[in-house]
Amino acid sequence: MKNNKASRLLAAYLYLGATGVVAQQQTTWGQCGGIGYSGPTSCTSGTSCSTLNSYYAQCIPATGIITSTRTTLASTSATTTTSASRTTSATSIPPPSSGVRFAGINIAGFDFSCSTDGTCNVSGAYPPLKNYDGANNYPDGVGQMQHFVKDDGFNIFRLPVSWQYLVNANLGGTLDATNLGYYDQLVQGCLATGAYCIIDIHNYARWNGKIIGQGGPTNAQFVSLWTQIATKYASEPRIWFGTMNEPHDVNITTWAGTVQAVVTAIRNAGAASQYISLPGTDYQSAGQIISDGGAAALSIIKNPDGSTTNLIFDVHKYLDSDNSGTNSICVTDNVDSAFAPLATWLRTNKRQAILTETGGGNTPSCEQYMCQQIQYLNQNADVYMGYVGWAAGSFDPGYPLAETPVQASSGAWTDQPLVSMCLAR
Repeated sequence: MKNNKASRLLAAYLYLGATGVVAQQQTTWGQCGGIGYSGPTSCTSGTSCSTLNSYYAQCIPATGIITSTRTTLASTSATTTTSASRTTSATSIPPPSSGVRFAGINIAGFDFSCSTDGTCNVSGAYPPLKNYDGANNYPDGVGQMQHFVKDDGFNIFRLPVSWQYLVNANLGGTLDATNLGYYDQLVQGCLATGAYCIIDIHNYARWNGKIIGQGGPTNAQFVSLWTQIATKYASEPRIWFGTMNEPHDVNITTWAGTVQAVVTAIRNAGAASQYISLPGTDYQSAGQIISDGGAAALSIIKNPDGSTTNLIFDVHKYLDSDNSGTNSICVTDNVDSAFAPLATWLRTNKRQAILTETGGGNTPSCEQYMCQQIQYLNQNADVYMGYVGWAAGSFDPGYPLAETPVQASSGAWTDQPLVSMCLAR
């Protein structure tokens, strides 16, 4: 298993033998070590080389925790220091070495054929189950999860599925025994690894083009779905209820009321303590959840006992130019534009979030920026519970954002570079 708690790779300063010339130094946030890396391994003054995993280490500010953006805050304390590009603050939160609690990958396939208007073709699902429907040529999602846990230190998987698939296209109906049986194979395979398993309804807050509780399916129909799911898994402490994938273009206040109804239903079904996701609008963008009113609207949602225990803000963020998650080239680490402002809001409001979709190509730009993004989350683990990459499961390894491992005839798995360098622990 890769270990992100290995000792520092090298001392801060190296000298070139008899010449006495100082070796080239890496700049802040640049890579400074890892398997196969041959560049500078010492860091500029004021930074140190921090190991993310066996494949990636980077130069981070020596003060450790990054809590705000490139713009220096108007009011700072005596413990705050400003670097050339980031404002850092020494605060009483977990040290970088502790990292986030959860790390994992989406195991996609049951969601295939779903479009962003919530139209999903049941027959278009491509389940990541090796023995699906009696055939043995489907992707081995369970085997992938076993590998990710054993070899990469992952402990959470998100299992996308369409609402239509679970009820066999019968809006408001009961869970279809056959389809649920297939999906449950993936869920049980996930649970058997010891990981947490997110049941993700991948419908964009819609059913066939119409918004839930806003002219489309009623809240009661959506609540019926979640009541049935929660009843089935109420006794499983490692089931995480992922309310909805990527709502967009909704009235956020009305949508928060829909989510409240689901939270109440899940708790009343006997799932008293499991995690429940609170997804906002704008495709759950971590960079917009404050400005679009999502954070404020969702913060009002409560458990039946009036608490907010285990109600977790659920955000997404990609690293390409338009945040679409469709390009293999990355242009940002999202820290200053999204995760630092959100960390401040979460800390102020005593809440936590989880990043359940993020990804990029297996390209140098994505390897650089993704590793920086993950490093930031690890350094702010008091408010960020973890990250879940997109995606493995039924995605072909040739998919531009593929995190699907490749299995050799010997049975050994080989990870995609982005997984090895940035996501693995």
